[in-house]
Amino acid sequence: MNEAKVEMIMTNDMNNNNNRTMSKQKRFFFLLLGLLLFAVIYFFPPWPDAIDPMGERFTLTREGKGALAIAILAAIWWVFEVVPIGITSLTVGVLQVHFLIRPAKKAFTDFMDPAVMFIFASIVIGMVFTKTGLTRRMAYKMLMIVGERTSMIYLGCFIITAALTHIMAHTAVAATIGPLLLSIYGLYGEGDKQTRFGKGLFIGMAYVAGAGSIVTLLGAARGAVAIGLFNDAVGKEVSFFQLTYYMFPIGWLMVFLLWGFILILFRPEKKVISGLRERAKTLNQQLGPITKKEIVAAVITLCCVLTMSLRSLIPAFEVLNKTAIITTSTILFFITGILNTGDLEEIPWNIILLFAGAISIGFCLWESGAAQWLAVKWLDIFDTAGWFAFVMGIAFLIMIMTNIIMNVAAIAISLPVALVIARYLGVAPEIILFASLVTAGMPFLLLVGAAPNVIAYESKQFTAAEFFFYGIPASILLMIVLALAVYVIWPLMGMPVMAL
Repeated sequence: MNEAKVEMIMTNDMNNNNNRTMSKQKRFFFLLLGLLLFAVIYFFPPWPDAIDPMGERFTLTREGKGALAIAILAAIWWVFEVVPIGITSLTVGVLQVHFLIRPAKKAFTDFMDPAVMFIFASIVIGMVFTKTGLTRRMAYKMLMIVGERTSMIYLGCFIITAALTHIMAHTAVAATIGPLLLSIYGLYGEGDKQTRFGKGLFIGMAYVAGAGSIVTLLGAARGAVAIGLFNDAVGKEVSFFQLTYYMFPIGWLMVFLLWGFILILFRPEKKVISGLRERAKTLNQQLGPITKKEIVAAVITLCCVLTMSLRSLIPAFEVLNKTAIITTSTILFFITGILNTGDLEEIPWNIILLFAGAISIGFCLWESGAAQWLAVKWLDIFDTAGWFAFVMGIAFLIMIMTNIIMNVAAIAISLPVALVIARYLGVAPEIILFASLVTAGMPFLLLVGAAPNVIAYESKQFTAAEFFFYGIPASILLMIVLALAVYVIWPLMGMPVMAL
């Protein structure tokens, strides 16, 4: 018996060593692949100019080719995690400087962009909810309602996430819901081990946070930016309620379809967690009455969320900066003693660096002209296509771009060009605007596509490569739903398809 155990242990050790060797070889391969593609693109002879319908030429400069080369390298390294994802982000900044694509002051200043500070402050809110016990209290209350079936736990979590994005930024929602999901997963009984249920819970949260955020202007900044560009280009106003009218059915259709999608791809190992409802009730009672720190944390957070929401509804509040508002909450958490210096060591800087790298590569593509060149080249393919193919082509371009750069930048680059081409094809501008906003809100492929993706990754329930590969069928599902909206749902709701 002892010899058999020794042999089994030796076999397991050999298998583990082989797996580590295979993993090292795989990482080394993708490390070299990223570097090779960077060199090929950067040192390749100049590529042809892009020409828009007005005859304006867009030249892909040496800096522009360099920006594209960095984007390809970063995407490969991020997906296959050849080095820690935060280190890939640092590589993005370093390559810009070494190859004279952008000066150091610009390349590295991006790492403290207001959007990065917004992510930082959102993550701090999640930490506070965890530390004070608010997340456990919320988790137990929710489990007492949804019950013991894991499919219903999925649905309950997804509905809460999507609903909250109607009234607050999806980044803040993900930062708040993330710790709650960790508390729920803790009751699943598998410890910190990766499971199908864990993957589905967190990947699904990231997906539905995007789906819910398209419904109102409060879910993300992209809506307000797109409407501003649309008003300037077309001269038409799109109201808060008009956007919600057209986006509500699409956003919620995606939420429920994603629930089914997650159930199929990540069918939980347990259909029912026996005794969960009673256990949640007992644990909730053990928490006792709500504490002073919980009340203070909730009040600070609610005040910040309310103030940020009012910015989109009351003109007088527009002068307030959303990053300054949410960062104020971080300061107040330390002033009130909810957080202390030791809590700063718990900040997941790897995650924050990941998002900072995404911001940097976005600005790099924008300022070098590479993003405009790419958009014009792509949309030029559809200048003789039918209206449906043209609209879907625009949406597909924005879906891909928003997985690599900020969705606000993807909209700002692509929408003005698309609206110009639409005039020649006789396509109504409204359908281009709304189709663009749908795909800009749901980047399912790369972690850097949206902050909820990054926050979900912090759970350690899935790898960047898994997120990418599961995101392919999810993105296909998104395009199918959009096609249904463009061809059937929106025309039935009164949205014009062809320009009058």
